[in-house]
Amino acid sequence: MERVSLHYSPALAGILPKRVQQLLIQGGFLDNPSDSTILHHMQEWQELYSPCFWMGTFALIQLIFIMSILAQFLFKKFRWWRQRLKASAPESNKQHQEHKITDIKLGISYKACKACCLLILGSHVLRAVFLQLHERISDCKYPPFIFCEGLQVLSWIILSILVFSFQKTKSAKLPMVIRSWWIFSFLQSATTVVIELRSILATHDDIGFEEWIDLFMLVVCTYLFAVSARGKTGITLTDSSVTEPLLNPSVGQQAEAKRPCPYGRANILELVTFSWMNPVFSIGYKKPLEKNEVPDVDGKDAAEFLSDSFKKIIDDVERRHGLSTSSIYRAMFLLIRRKAMINAGFAVLSASASYVGPSLINDLVKFLGGERQYGLKRGYILAAAFLSAKVVETIAQRQWIFGARQLGMRLRAALISHIYQKGLRLSCSSRQKHTSGEIINYMSVDIQRITDVIWYTNYIWMLPIQLSLAVYVLHTNLGVGAWAGLAATLAIMTCNIPLTRMQKRLQAKIMVAKDNRMKATTEVLRSMKILKLQAWDMKYLQKLETLRDEEYNWLWRSVRLSALTTFIFWGSPAFISSITFGSCILMGIPLTAGTVLSALATFRMLQDPIFTLPDLLSVFAQGKVSADRVAKYLEEEELNCDAVTQVPRNDTDYDVEIDHGIFSWEFETTSPTLTDVELKVKRGMKVAICGMVGSGKSSLLSCILGEMPKLDGTVRVSGRKAYVPQTAWILSGNIRENILFGNTHDKEKYEKIIQACALTKDLELFANGDLTEIGERGINMSGGQKQRIQIARSVYEDADIYLFDDPFSAVDAHTGSQLFKDCVMGILKDKTVLYVTHQVEFLPAADLILVMQDGKIVQKGKFNELLQQNIGFEAIVGAHSQALESVINAESSSRIPSDNQKSADSEDEFDTENETDDQLQGITKQESAHDVSQDISDKGRITQEEEREKGGIGKKVYWAYLRAVHGGALVPVTIAAQSFFQIFQVASNYWMAWASPPTTSTTPTVGLGLLFSVYIALSIGSALCVLTRSLLVSLIGLLTSEKFFKNMLHCILRAPMSFFDSTPTGRILNRASNDQSVLDLEIANKLGWCVFSIIQILGTIGVMSQVAWPVFAIFVPVTVVCFLCQRYYIPTARELARLSQIQRAPILHHFAESLAGASSIRAYGQKDRFRKANLGLVDNHSRPWFHNISAMEWLSFRLNMLSNFVFAFSLTLLVSLPEGFINPSIAGLAVTYALNLNSQLASIIWNICNTENKMISVERIMQYSRIPSEAPLVVDHYRPPNSWPDAGTINIRSLEVRYAEHLPSVLRNISCTIPGRKKVGIVGRTGGGKSTFIQALFRIVEPRGGTIEIDNVDILKIGLHDLRGRLSIIPQDPTMFEGTVRGNLDPLNEYPDHRVWEILDKCQLGDIVRQNPKKLDSTVVENGENWSVGQRQLFCLGRVLLKRSNVLVLDEATASVDSSTDAIIQETIREEFGKCTVLTIAHRIHTVIDSDLILVFSEGRIIEYDTPSKLLENESSEFSRLIKEYSRRSHGFSGTANS
Repeated sequence: MERVSLHYSPALAGILPKRVQQLLIQGGFLDNPSDSTILHHMQEWQELYSPCFWMGTFALIQLIFIMSILAQFLFKKFRWWRQRLKASAPESNKQHQEHKITDIKLGISYKACKACCLLILGSHVLRAVFLQLHERISDCKYPPFIFCEGLQVLSWIILSILVFSFQKTKSAKLPMVIRSWWIFSFLQSATTVVIELRSILATHDDIGFEEWIDLFMLVVCTYLFAVSARGKTGITLTDSSVTEPLLNPSVGQQAEAKRPCPYGRANILELVTFSWMNPVFSIGYKKPLEKNEVPDVDGKDAAEFLSDSFKKIIDDVERRHGLSTSSIYRAMFLLIRRKAMINAGFAVLSASASYVGPSLINDLVKFLGGERQYGLKRGYILAAAFLSAKVVETIAQRQWIFGARQLGMRLRAALISHIYQKGLRLSCSSRQKHTSGEIINYMSVDIQRITDVIWYTNYIWMLPIQLSLAVYVLHTNLGVGAWAGLAATLAIMTCNIPLTRMQKRLQAKIMVAKDNRMKATTEVLRSMKILKLQAWDMKYLQKLETLRDEEYNWLWRSVRLSALTTFIFWGSPAFISSITFGSCILMGIPLTAGTVLSALATFRMLQDPIFTLPDLLSVFAQGKVSADRVAKYLEEEELNCDAVTQVPRNDTDYDVEIDHGIFSWEFETTSPTLTDVELKVKRGMKVAICGMVGSGKSSLLSCILGEMPKLDGTVRVSGRKAYVPQTAWILSGNIRENILFGNTHDKEKYEKIIQACALTKDLELFANGDLTEIGERGINMSGGQKQRIQIARSVYEDADIYLFDDPFSAVDAHTGSQLFKDCVMGILKDKTVLYVTHQVEFLPAADLILVMQDGKIVQKGKFNELLQQNIGFEAIVGAHSQALESVINAESSSRIPSDNQKSADSEDEFDTENETDDQLQGITKQESAHDVSQDISDKGRITQEEEREKGGIGKKVYWAYLRAVHGGALVPVTIAAQSFFQIFQVASNYWMAWASPPTTSTTPTVGLGLLFSVYIALSIGSALCVLTRSLLVSLIGLLTSEKFFKNMLHCILRAPMSFFDSTPTGRILNRASNDQSVLDLEIANKLGWCVFSIIQILGTIGVMSQVAWPVFAIFVPVTVVCFLCQRYYIPTARELARLSQIQRAPILHHFAESLAGASSIRAYGQKDRFRKANLGLVDNHSRPWFHNISAMEWLSFRLNMLSNFVFAFSLTLLVSLPEGFINPSIAGLAVTYALNLNSQLASIIWNICNTENKMISVERIMQYSRIPSEAPLVVDHYRPPNSWPDAGTINIRSLEVRYAEHLPSVLRNISCTIPGRKKVGIVGRTGGGKSTFIQALFRIVEPRGGTIEIDNVDILKIGLHDLRGRLSIIPQDPTMFEGTVRGNLDPLNEYPDHRVWEILDKCQLGDIVRQNPKKLDSTVVENGENWSVGQRQLFCLGRVLLKRSNVLVLDEATASVDSSTDAIIQETIREEFGKCTVLTIAHRIHTVIDSDLILVFSEGRIIEYDTPSKLLENESSEFSRLIKEYSRRSHGFSGTANS
């Protein structure tokens, strides 16, 4: 074939330098041109635009690609061959089976990839064919052209084969080599198209066939580029085997639990581009992410690793420097120093790169103005420098921001775990200094502020660099005028410092106000039941609103100050530029367009350090306050480990020894709590501890546990301990988890203990058995059930020493005696048991009885010995004797059979009782089956999963927020203010660029005076607009926030009790604190920024389009791509943000529970298990949080790079345009604005995404603003008379009650009439429905059917306050509020002091309160923990004595007091409420034996209702059996007493 030479063209001459052309002509690749003059005129065009140069470059890269594919193929074959030699036949079969059960699904993207590969292959074949048909298809010679095309065809054949083989190899992920090749193909195609289009523009040729093919290939390569960026082939692997999970379920569970971390395995490219997040996005885009689909955090970010590292560092620092605030600071620094140094490097690099642009603008304007002595080369070098700096800035910025957030997460995890562990080790005195609310605030608010400091720390290195570079750039352009600019900058910074100090003070006030509000909110939520029973809920609502008003006042001051700071931020560039340009004019420094634009760009850059400095100071100030608070807490005194000496079991026969023990809850005190304690307890002894209320019984157990500070003496304990506190401590979870308490499940042992603790019947009644979930603080269990679960927990622990703090007081007589017999004297017969009790009937069985009085053991010995001593024991026994005598007398008056007959009858009756119980159980089970239609997994579940919206934040949420204040009328005004600000700002910059001369030699268009005056006027206009806008945003935001808060608070306090039973307090507190803070301070600004950033970018595009309209053409598709990225990002980020929010509450909830039961956790030696649970919860929160911030960086990186692409296109276009085609000053202005295009475009998408994430807080608060309310507090048309209830007659008909629709009925068909002014005793087994009956009477639980009338008024029709305000109750769980004694007795402040003193005396509390110097203002700490449980119960009695209602309910009111105090209380009630209707639920039969009527409940029904004498006449009655049980239990004691 004749050798074809490629013809010369002017375009080619323009592209190739002379030397290159001569070499190509000599080599025969290019024809010698006849007209060399064109070549001479065009030789300044660069080699960069030579198609032959690029063809050779691409050919070389293709060869490398083909060789790498070949090498990979050979390596795989070699590895397969080696494995085949080693592999055994069974393994091969196994692999074959595993391979066989996997199905594949071919996605559209995979089919499209195959089609794209074939299309590109076809295009290259077409080019090669057309080379034969046409004389010229390229400016290059034939041999290299055909060689390059041949390589292209070969490489795309290989690629097509590989892509088609994915189906066979079941590859879900694209190999890196193919991804790289597709990215390269896109770049090759784009370069080719750019070169060809430039050539066409230069020569004014038409677009030919080759150009159309290249354009088509660019479109196809763009799709492949997108696929390669995603990294997925489009093939989905599915498991076709149904039986595999059944064969080995643990494997699936392990895989689910493991959740590999893509971040930990990412390579450098993936770390830079954040593409390791792609697998998470691919799941989140298809469906809402579930928490198990979020990968784990990396090992170095795991809470356990960080906690252990921090502990080692703190221990090391403490050893060297002692434990102080500074040493804790040092430990924090040492934990994060390495990563922080790397971060600092990225931050400095980012700050430095950001000033490259402003420093080069003057050079660019000069170049565009005609300084082209170096040709276009200089312009392209300038463009490359601009672009390179932006790319470096993007990468460095994204890395330091991501690193700072990651460091914050690490420090947060370490601090949370240490605050938690400290909470489990705090001494009693330290614990009283910090309420639960305060400690939870340390964990949520203070730690967040400390992590904010990590973020801002990088500005310490960035600020000096930014200022120095700014001065350098200004000095280069303006000379001495730069110092005026620096002075103005420093002046603004100085002005900001006092504002920051004011803001800091306001923040401190806000925090104090918020702490007070949250403390009160926590208390209200914890005591909601008593507030509703006493009709105090609205009073406490007003209290919360008052506290909120105080917080609101400080917030309003703070946001106004923020508006002023915003005004300074936006006005600072105009102010600094005015001072600088004014100084230059005065000093005669010439101002050219280039120097002005460079200065304007620099002033914009100075906005960041100006605004950051006050923020930096503010954040550091807040961070220091928070760090000091946390450090002070971590320095608090811990329980003394040496208080109790552990003795090996083999070295002693005594399990507990106390010699000369003096103990006190307060170190510096003249009157210790316990004095002269001498005690020796042999192994296996049963020791009973008794005494009056407040005598020190519980304190004695505390000193054995090591809970109470020891002033003197020794305490030796031998063996493991189990502890049952007086107030039941129940964890959220199911019954089985509470009993096992971390131990393994031994079915036989477990069943035996369930039976001994009288829980068998209860578990059978629960729909889900022992897997029934217990509500928060055991709220859906009766007091007796909670105590029995506690006792079962202790027995299952199989400890050596058992410490029981009066657990039998919460259960009925029969259950109490069964527990004592089967547990204490049964399963624990060989164990050492110390039990506090007020029930004398349990004393005779003890090997040793300790009588406590005023903190001393006044008597000790066996029962008979103590009776003979006639000292203090007589009083306790005497009171019990009287109670027992009243029971025996009542029993005797009804029937007096012989003793033998009596004992025989009792045995028969107990047999009959069991049969009856079995029958009732069967009936109950059948009814439960009919009532409950839900799946077994939902039965008995009271605490539901936290409500979580899925999918996009609804438009209704945005609309509700925007229209909350004045129907949204202020929103358009705010947008108008921002629009005018943007117009004025663009106009001022445009004016300076247009009016300034391009060079010093050019005559100015306008005079300097006019130039400066117009600029000042426009700057002032823009500043006023921004002040208006910032004030409006602050006002709208705070008013809206206040409205949402009030709605939520009203809805929560008006919610029915069932809402609080099924909603952990942590969830409500999370909304009231974190979500409310977001509404107070963030949402309005975020929403505002969404609009403002769009207005900003419209201004930028407008300016850029003035000089380079094609920019607008490319900006449209780039914007589309940006929004596509955003749409791809939003579903995943939104669910990650929601999961992160939801996972915060369990940490706080678990912490609150652990603090409440810290003594039990320590007693059982379970600190390590609870620590691990806390670490697991921290990791559960870190996982979605970390991946959420990573998702933000993933999006930001891509948006920044797209902005850089637009910037690069704009610069190339400006540089390439002929000289004089555009005004260089306006072109320079366009570049000045384009420098910020990167951040502006990212800002739009970032703000939209961030706002949507923050709007989740609005959504969550709106969820709690839609809670169904209780019945009205007052029904105006149905109000009872003022004297109601008068007689107090209660008529109940067909009453049916259940706690939730999916749970069985608790009360079934109850009908009875309680006559007025009578005393009715309500008795029955634990869990029989007694307390539920009372709740129905107060409408805490709304009856499902039937009616209740009091004095002929249907209580279901009247308002709740009219009902609850006219009835009185002493509840089962005594509740006290933080504050004073007076505030607890009379929170509404309705009674005079003398009346309060009178009531205190009647409650046996007067003398105790008088001993305190503060008298009625004596302090009551959180939960009333500085008062004993018995004293708290007496305070509750005082409340009802003050209120004096005609209907009084006593719900086991004297369960926690001794017999003698009980007798006094009963006498007081008889005197004070002699003419009232009194309903008494009691486990002590003697408290109801003198009642007019007895109501007996069993399993939700009334089984007996008559006078005590009538019921006792019937020997088979349930009441007779209860009396007999009580008598029989005390029979031994009676005999002993009589003898």
